[in-house]
Amino acid sequence: MEKDIVITEDIKQLIEIIAEQVHITWMEGRIKDGWTYGPERNDTKKQTPCLVPYDELPEEEKEYDRNTALATIKCILKEGYKIIK
Repeated sequence: MEKDIVITEDIKQLIEIIAEQVHITWMEGRIKDGWTYGPERNDTKKQTPCLVPYDELPEEEKEYDRNTALATIKCILKEGYKIIK
């Protein structure tokens, strides 16, 4: 059974920080693989509209990164680590 996690304001801020870093890491990987910005996703041309700074992403893309961040935080807490600011 998963521990209940209280999402405090500090944790919300941390989720956003981690989400932005997740996006940066994703962008770095795409750029390394030859992807560029394009107005629509095109796998053949290796173009994606998501090669922009995190704050310019559509909300649904940010939510994907936030979910990754939240899953990371849950894993950390589940393993018994504490997050202290």
